[in-house]
Parts: sequence; C-alpha cells; structure tokens
Amino acid sequence: MPLFGRRKKKDADQPAPVDQAADEAREAAAAAVDEDDALTEEEEAAAAAATDRALERTRRSFLGRLTEVFAVPDVTEETWESLEEILIGADIGVPTTLEVVERVRAMNLRKTADVRSALATELIAILEAVDAPRGRLWGEQPADAQAPPRPHIVLVVGVNGTGKTTAIGRIAWAYMQEGRKVIAAAGDTFRAAAIEQIQEWGQSVGFEVVAQGQGADPAAVAFDAIQAAQARGADVVLIDTAGRLQNKQNLMAELSKVRRVIERHVPRGPDEVLLVLDATTGQNGLSQARAFAEAVDVTSVMLTKLDGTGKGGIVFAIAKEFGLPVRFVGVGQRESDLAPFDPRSFVASLLGEPVERVAGR
Repeated sequence: MPLFGRRKKKDADQPAPVDQAADEAREAAAAAVDEDDALTEEEEAAAAAATDRALERTRRSFLGRLTEVFAVPDVTEETWESLEEILIGADIGVPTTLEVVERVRAMNLRKTADVRSALATELIAILEAVDAPRGRLWGEQPADAQAPPRPHIVLVVGVNGTGKTTAIGRIAWAYMQEGRKVIAAAGDTFRAAAIEQIQEWGQSVGFEVVAQGQGADPAAVAFDAIQAAQARGADVVLIDTAGRLQNKQNLMAELSKVRRVIERHVPRGPDEVLLVLDATTGQNGLSQARAFAEAVDVTSVMLTKLDGTGKGGIVFAIAKEFGLPVRFVGVGQRESDLAPFDPRSFVASLLGEPVERVAGR
C-alpha cells in the first residue's frame, strides 16, 4: 500500500487542544469511519498484516497476559490491578496507564469483554488525538492543503544505533517504488561508518548519495544535497544527521545550523523532521525523544526494531507525552520492511481483536 499518500480532511478547521482532541478521537474510535476517508480493503489488509508482523513479539508477551485477565468473565478488583501491571510492563508508562485504567474503570463495566472493548477505544483515542499532521508531507492533510514544491525536504534525526541510516534507505526505496527520484545527504560526518553505510544503501537501492569526508560540516553536506536535487530535478531529499547525545548543547547548535542552511535554499524549511527511535530501548526512548524535540521541531516518528521487543507500548507514551504521531514502523531486515502506522490496526493487533470490532465498524 502507498506509504506517503496525503489523505485529505473534509474539514480544514484548526487542530483542537490536546485534551479536546483526545475526547473527539475517543468518540470517533467508537464510531464508524467515514467511507470517504477509509482505506480500501486491500490497503487496510496490507497495513494490518504489516502491523501484525511488527507486533508478533509484543503480542506474545502482552496478549498472553491479557488473555488470562479477560478469560474471567466478571470484573473484579484483580482485573484492574492486573491491567495496570500489564500496561506498565508493556512500556505504556505509569501516568498514561493510570489515566486509561481510571477512565475505563469509571464506566462501571461488569463484564471483562466490555472492559476489553473500552480499553481498545481509549488506546486508539490516545493515538488518533495526535494523528493530525505537523509536517507537510505525511498524514491526513486539510482539504485545501497544497503539496509543497519539489524537492521535498526530510530531515532525519535520532541517536546512533537506532537504525537511522537503515530507515533512510527504506524510505528512499519506498519513495522510489512510487516513481520518485531521491537524493540522500550523508550528514552524519562524525562517523566514517555512517557515510559508508548510507552509500551502500544508495548503491543497493539505486539512489544518489551526496557525501563529503569524515569530519566535514554536516550543514555543508545538506547544502550540496539540496543544490544537487534542485539541479537534477529530484523529488525528495533525505538528510541524515549525527546522533550524539553526549552534549545536548552541541546537538542543538548543530541541528539548528543544518536547519538554517536548509532554509537558505528552501525558505519554508524541512517539510518533515523525522525522529527515528529504537523500540527496544523502552522508556529510554522517551529521553531521546525529549532531547531531540528540544533541539529541533520534530514532526513525525518512526519506530525501528518493533518486531524485536515485547514492549510495543512505547507508542502510547510517545503520543501522550510529546504529542507526536508515529508514521512508520520497521518490521524486518529488507529494504521493503517498512510499514505505515495505523492506530486502529495497531491496537487491534495488540489486543488480539479483529480490526472491525476495535474500530467500531
């Protein structure tokens, strides 16, 4: 299915405050999806299958324990205690877990089957409340939104070891499958291995990589890549960056400089700033997100190695604490192993329920 489709909203009103958005999303999660905005059956099936693959390990640990809780038909005090323990253990986070459980508990439900459905609605609401686009390329755009002029600029940030360079290779491949011409900037100049890795991806997948030597100015590499894209009629520029968190002040200064250079060529600045997080790091991923959110205006999140962790709940913690939408998940080792993130399919897979039932269809 297309990864980068810009679905249009019917209503172009300004985004509601987070609390209001969560309430609206919660109501929408329990209602049918409008036919005009719904995915086709084939796209929905593809998204659900990819999400299932990514969540296999999480589901085995998370769902296995939930199944035990919901196997008892009547709600007891132990039901709520077990739910809190399981959700916190899945890295959803203590504040978010307590809020979700309290909301469901306040419904005074008597049957665990109803608790399960209510839990699904609450979890979907958290994700859909932050699903509005913060950038110009991905997510459901307002009906009157115009695509930015090309080349589209995507700044990719994240700490070393999260799979950032691999993420760039996969995104490049996905864009190329849609007929787009891609140029990448090897902006992590502090590690020779990072430059070599992105060049290997370029050779393997077939996109051009603009690079200088180790120790070069990352902003200069970004400058060269944008110039090359404009001269050669490229559609997308993917800019890699260094991922050193040892000195937050230096990180902020470096990313700010890269952004200023981008704005000299493209006054609107980056169209998306994608934060790549390793799902296996759990709550440590929140610290990483916090550092980069302070350093640069992050618009989207990609979770890598989601298929390698039993704690996929980090998705909810990111949405709740930072208001950032997860757009993509890494689901394997191949260049094609990139899946769009769909909140309803994600929750359905997590809870082991059919998408139709979780979505209220």
